Amino acid sequence: MKLLVCIKQVPDTTEIKIDPATNTLIRTGVLSIMNPFDAYAVEQALQLREAVGGTVTVISMGPPQAQTILTDALAMGADEAYLVTDRRFGGSDTLATSYILAAAAKTLGPFDAILCGKQAIDGDTGQVGPEMAEHLGWAQVTYVSQLHPEGEKLEAVREHPDRQEVISVSLPAVISVVKGEERPRYETIRGRLRANRQEIGILDRDALPVEDGRIGLTGSPTKVKRIFTPERHAECVWIEGETAGEKARALCGALSRAHVI
Repeated sequence: MKLLVCIKQVPDTTEIKIDPATNTLIRTGVLSIMNPFDAYAVEQALQLREAVGGTVTVISMGPPQAQTILTDALAMGADEAYLVTDRRFGGSDTLATSYILAAAAKTLGPFDAILCGKQAIDGDTGQVGPEMAEHLGWAQVTYVSQLHPEGEKLEAVREHPDRQEVISVSLPAVISVVKGEERPRYETIRGRLRANRQEIGILDRDALPVEDGRIGLTGSPTKVKRIFTPERHAECVWIEGETAGEKARALCGALSRAHVI
């Protein structure tokens, strides 16, 4: 089985700082990591390879420094890695990004399945995976926590707030992965040494079959007007009562009046 995993480099913090002049994220001095959901996608792909054989290719779209997370994926056990990078890709929204990544998949493929995290923690849109499926004309399955080979198909376990759903999906397909019970594996010393020696392929604009009008800012219908950090306000209410029982009844009454319960 030939698998492609899309990963993204994201800031390792929830305290994002914003440049008030440009309304863009300040990334200087902020440690970057592999998007956590994408790490679970890498793990799912490695488990599938162990079950049925094949190869795992990882790909990331971003600036040159994104090669660090590709090396991390190679250290986990991926077979090869590619960085999609070009200044002409700068400013791409999810539609343009998914279009570029779909073109990269066509160039590197064919693949039996493409895996990605359900969303990136810096954008939280959850759109790139499903949009790639649309560009490619493939089936898609979202919110997947487990994948199992099933002949020419894959059995996918989907997570819902109150239940799990098990479905079969025909290949090729795009799978969006959530955090599952099995955590991403740690890299080994041997894996890190191998990854550090391995060359990461580079795919720029000229290497991909894309149209200039569909990439970068020009090809992005989404326009960001302003970015800001939400203000948080906390109000403390003191619950009166002589005993624990009286305080509990007072608390329940306050929550009821606030329509919380």
